Amino acid sequence: MELKKKVGYAAAELVKDGDIVGLGTGSTTHYFIEKLGKRIQDEEIEIMGIPTSYQSSLLAKDSGISITTLEEYSIDIAVDGADEVDNTLNLIKGGGAAHTMEKIIDEAADKFVVIVDDTKIVETLGAFPVPLEVIPEARRTVSEHVKKFEGIPALRMAKMKDGPVITDNGNFILDVQFKLIEDPAYLEKELNVIPGVVENGIFAGIVDKVLVGTPEGVKSIKKK
Repeated sequence: MELKKKVGYAAAELVKDGDIVGLGTGSTTHYFIEKLGKRIQDEEIEIMGIPTSYQSSLLAKDSGISITTLEEYSIDIAVDGADEVDNTLNLIKGGGAAHTMEKIIDEAADKFVVIVDDTKIVETLGAFPVPLEVIPEARRTVSEHVKKFEGIPALRMAKMKDGPVITDNGNFILDVQFKLIEDPAYLEKELNVIPGVVENGIFAGIVDKVLVGTPEGVKSIKKK
């Protein structure tokens, strides 16, 4: 938890007065949003946030961050977490079931910065399942499609309610376990053309920088 706080706070220092900021979702970005709120109060900077989920929207409002939309503004910098980051800065995201809006906002930003602790850095993606946001009526047919890619699908079930997890968009999440993903960009495209898939959790080739929280401090990895 301390590493997440350090890297989230470090990322908040990258935001400049006047920026429009994409606000990611998850436990690490919680600290990023929290620190942005403190900077607004202490330094009297002016920023606006574009949230990726109801969670980040509510937290931003509680932190004193003004909210806007992609319809109104372009994004200067987006900061978000990840479930896995490989050695060429491809990601698996979606543990919080918000990856559709995360991908829209992160890809639209002039600069996309990922914040993680050192347990999320891997050589090759694949230990973490790939989340697919799926229209409910397509759950069975999508499940059959991903088996052709040697994926093992599982409907994500809610923990504090009966039944499946429902996304902010009203859809289901299929968590698909693959073997090691040697070509993330290819698999990302192939999954998205399956009828009924809204978006998948592979983020290939859009990251500008990764900040990594380690016991020795926050380290920066830039796109090569």
